Amino acid sequence: MMAPIFALCSSDTTLQGLLSDDAGRFQLYPFGEAPQLGAKPYAVWQVVGGSPENYISNVPDIDSYSIQIDVYAREASAAREAVRALMGVIEYVAHVFNYIDERRTTETRAYRCSFTVDWFVDRQ
Repeated sequence: MMAPIFALCSSDTTLQGLLSDDAGRFQLYPFGEAPQLGAKPYAVWQVVGGSPENYISNVPDIDSYSIQIDVYAREASAAREAVRALMGVIEYVAHVFNYIDERRTTETRAYRCSFTVDWFVDRQ
């Protein structure tokens, strides 16, 4: 089972307001799935690491996922606002582990803010 990031984030009304396009589609995509010329801001996520919670006497019942989340926006302030809102929702069920960086992309000149989350997911 993967961390339920989309289900959690798409149900939050603040995030819906920040990350939905003009047609009302919530824009949090798995890596490589965001439309090339899509509306901004939007966010993408990808698993960058993880491991089972191993025990000596039993098989793992939980997995740990490290997830990188990148927000893209036309203005730095909009990217930062979306990051704060994402962290505000995610921190109730997972741990923000790392603030990666802020930069402007070369191709689209969009502002990008990135962070990682460590998320423990039951195998049930």
